[in-house]
Amino acid sequence: MTDIELLEFFKGIIDLEEGPIVICNMDYRIVYENPAAIKYYAPASPLTGKLLSSVMDEEMMSKVTMCVEWFKEGANNNKVFALHDDHNNMDMYILAIRNSKSELIGFYGRREDRTPDDGKLFDLD
Repeated sequence: MTDIELLEFFKGIIDLEEGPIVICNMDYRIVYENPAAIKYYAPASPLTGKLLSSVMDEEMMSKVTMCVEWFKEGANNNKVFALHDDHNNMDMYILAIRNSKSELIGFYGRREDRTPDDGKLFDLD
């Protein structure tokens, strides 16, 4: 599989996630937002290309910076609980992105729902 084909697989996974995913580089610039993030952050979208500090208040930006600094301290430091969104009953996390040498190359935010789907397991109809 070529790198381009692999990239398409990974992008497909991110784009199909139901929760918002916002990916940033080490300059705190948003390099990608999945379709769910575009919808979730609609008042501020599009986010891609913007500095994170331009869409976050100073307190939240400080917390993100602390998370990234913690990611830099060790290759096993990769996930931080950021907040709980009561309105949508979901938790938000900040996660490290590392290359094959375990070097920190970026970070992203994503959600985890607290309420499981009401659907039946493997209901294909």
